[in-house]
Amino acid sequence: MDLFDYMRENTQKQEAPLASRLRPRTLDEIVGQQHILGKDKLLYRAIKADKLGSLIFYGPPGTGKTTIAKVIANTTQASFTQLNATVAGKKDMEAVVSQAKDNLGMYGKKTILFVDELHRFHKGQQDYLLPFVEDGTLTLIGATTENPYFEVNSALISRSVVFKLKALEPEDIKRLIHRAVYDVERGMGAYGAEITEEAKEFLADISGGDARAALNAVELGVLTTQKEEDGKIHLTIDVISECIQKRVVRYDKAGDNHYDTISAFIKSMRGSDPDAAVYYLAKMIYAGEDERFIARRIMICASEDVGNADPMALTVAVSAAQAVERIGFPEAQIILAQAAAYVACAPKSNSAVMAISKAMESVKKCRTSVPSHLQDSHYPGAKSLGHGIGYKYAHDYPNHFVDQQYLPSEIEGEVFYELSDSGYEKQLKEHLQKVKGIL
Repeated sequence: MDLFDYMRENTQKQEAPLASRLRPRTLDEIVGQQHILGKDKLLYRAIKADKLGSLIFYGPPGTGKTTIAKVIANTTQASFTQLNATVAGKKDMEAVVSQAKDNLGMYGKKTILFVDELHRFHKGQQDYLLPFVEDGTLTLIGATTENPYFEVNSALISRSVVFKLKALEPEDIKRLIHRAVYDVERGMGAYGAEITEEAKEFLADISGGDARAALNAVELGVLTTQKEEDGKIHLTIDVISECIQKRVVRYDKAGDNHYDTISAFIKSMRGSDPDAAVYYLAKMIYAGEDERFIARRIMICASEDVGNADPMALTVAVSAAQAVERIGFPEAQIILAQAAAYVACAPKSNSAVMAISKAMESVKKCRTSVPSHLQDSHYPGAKSLGHGIGYKYAHDYPNHFVDQQYLPSEIEGEVFYELSDSGYEKQLKEHLQKVKGIL
């Protein structure tokens, strides 16, 4: 390293964002994630013993994925190198592999490759790493905000241990906030700032478990707030609320949070909880979800979970979908809320779902023929083949019903659609029993 490199590195350290300067250097400085970093846990023991296999850290932003990798870099005897998948190309990967082979062959030294944003590597790039991970040339540590079981090569996953990181608890965030405000060496302590307990509580809650969001708010607050007469910068709840702007929402339209939220939305409608349904709807809208996607899910739920217990549910859902396309946001949120609340409050039945599922299974298992009296008799020569002969026209009989065979002979007597006693289906059930002479 020459003088200019040394000066540049020092400047970068001094000018780095607060979240970077406060990054833990040892395991004991890490807050949160005790479910994987507790002293009795596998990952803690493996890092301490410097006996790491390939790992994948998966979790929301600001929860410590890169931090843990940096701590490993500070403690391992192996050569540690880092790539960011958003900018790294094939040549970068080849250079890492070449150096790893030299380290292993010439010095017997292992190489740990940390890949940040691992999910951003396309399949070809992930495939390139696979043989070198498999033969021990590289020990891979990947960090991703996306569910690796969706985004990462299954062969890489099978050769790695996946650790899921959780959003930090408010108490963990409060510890980091205190350190950020008062640490003179690496934090903002030299500025003479103070933070009120109320502001600390608010920021710990509003940051949504994202340490980086909380630290960025502290840094912005200290750097943009004038000193008071006592010579101190006072970080009040008003100052902090301006810096954080709005709650950090744990939602990613392309990842598993997207699927978790839409799943909760549907299950809340199915479970007849309009409050929860509207809450998850608001979360999706707030995060910028496509209104057409939401409307489609409401339509599906109206048919799948409400069905004929309240046929109006599907009508409301379809009308809402059409209205949303014509109107758009912000007014579309009212229409979606109306539809979601209606579906949630409606009586429920999945009889139609069970009916089509059973019928599909029957179709797959058994080859059948349409009874001849139900076959089309309108084309020339059809009647000479026996088509339509013996068919009874239902409207010619009392109650517009006549007893005749409709199912194929091979499955005659099978029951697919079993009407429930829920909502309007109970009326349909009673009507059928009446016209069939069961009542």
